[in-house]
Amino acid sequence: MALNFDFSQTGSSHFAQVIGSGQPPFFVGKETVYKGNHGLFNLSPPSGLSYAPDTYKDDYGFWAYFIAPTAKAESNNSFVCLNTYDRARFTFGFMQYAAHVANGDFVRYFRQLLALPNAQDYFPKLVLQNSRIFYRDTGGALTQLENATSTLGLLNYLNPSLDRIENQELICAARMVHWATNDVKHRELQVKIAIELFKENMKEYASSYNLDGYPDRVCQVICDIRHQGRATSRQVIKAINTSSDYDLAYENLLELGLPLYAERIKTIRKEIKKLQEAGIFGKKYDQSIDDFV
Repeated sequence: MALNFDFSQTGSSHFAQVIGSGQPPFFVGKETVYKGNHGLFNLSPPSGLSYAPDTYKDDYGFWAYFIAPTAKAESNNSFVCLNTYDRARFTFGFMQYAAHVANGDFVRYFRQLLALPNAQDYFPKLVLQNSRIFYRDTGGALTQLENATSTLGLLNYLNPSLDRIENQELICAARMVHWATNDVKHRELQVKIAIELFKENMKEYASSYNLDGYPDRVCQVICDIRHQGRATSRQVIKAINTSSDYDLAYENLLELGLPLYAERIKTIRKEIKKLQEAGIFGKKYDQSIDDFV
């Protein structure tokens, strides 16, 4: 049965409550203005809703830890991280999957969400057809919301504009926050997508940047740079052109994006150091098997 919400507001904070559930109100997001755009953000995971690599190591091994520095930098590990105020229009999850990219991480993630058994409870008007997302109106007619070149229809559904916070934006945000909070399968899917993407990206970067034999710490920073987009491939190649001096390559990579992204870079450095001190980092990438050894 489709979930419906009552909304309330305290100051700039928005809350929602599932109608008829007896559940208490939950925090959806706080209003913000960014470069003239109006939207919501949520960086406050409830207890138990933060990504912890140890929880997923049995399923994903070392890769559960490899993504951890980026997860910390993206969302402070929050499975309910929300952003509706920048050009992406709608980002969600502990890796901040962004809805504005055709065939991008959010689209991939959202398609698989819509395949879960309880998807119709949260998005009853959205359906999958031929692996694409469609809107079904009350008469049963289908409208495709995304394709290989655009997600404009999906963006308009999730967040109609950046001029103000609309009711539709609040509804979609509440649905995603409630779903991630109450369904472990939703959270597991966030992790599955993240690790699939990092594995695929690492395979691509190993080929593009000749990373065979490079240590995990260098590879992780490259993956984080490309995930965030704070430097170009040319800059990455220049940074690692150190005649196999991996320490220098690592430091060069951590310089990319300064000073604008100083806080993020500080977080990445700190999290990698923790993994090194724990004896988890210290592997090298083996291109022949597309894995760390």
